[in-house]
Amino acid sequence: MRLLLYGGTFDPPHLGHMNNLRAAMDLVGPDRVIVMPAGIPPHKAASSTPAEQRLAMCACFTALGPGVGVSRWEIDRGGRSYTVETLEMLHRAYLGAELYLSVGSDMLLTFREWRSWRHILELATLVVESRQGGDAPALHRMADSLKEDGGRILFTHAPAFECASSTLRARLRAGDDSARKLLPPPVPELIDNYGLYKAK
Repeated sequence: MRLLLYGGTFDPPHLGHMNNLRAAMDLVGPDRVIVMPAGIPPHKAASSTPAEQRLAMCACFTALGPGVGVSRWEIDRGGRSYTVETLEMLHRAYLGAELYLSVGSDMLLTFREWRSWRHILELATLVVESRQGGDAPALHRMADSLKEDGGRILFTHAPAFECASSTLRARLRAGDDSARKLLPPPVPELIDNYGLYKAK
């Protein structure tokens, strides 16, 4: 069994997220995909959007296929969310499964700053979505270095989709309705229902 983990703050989830996950799925061919919205991400300021609302918006990912599910495990356990702990949980829950972890190119470049990064390499194959299409020299130097530490790293080959949640939040707060076109359903409707990303 191949299991692909896709985590993030998802504040809000957008078409760039969808593109990255689709590319990882096309490469790995997973039997199951688990989208895991973070409780409190360790590398960013805590999201001001309530976790339950971010979780609800992540329903958009299920449109990518019947094997895609959304988990509330990191949200329910509380505290900071560390990828190594999530992978350990999945390793116990799905004995014998091959674990894959989808990461962005920016995360690969800072991978050695992650908690227990060596153990992450033992637990899962990294699937990298490169904003440069997988050919940035710095990315490949890092990938080669991590391979020397026993890492297994794959690069997706889908065209990069330039989109950032922080930019979208700013555009939505500024009343830029065109930003809504970068959000998959049902995200725009949920943003309206919850009254998110309004000017303060």
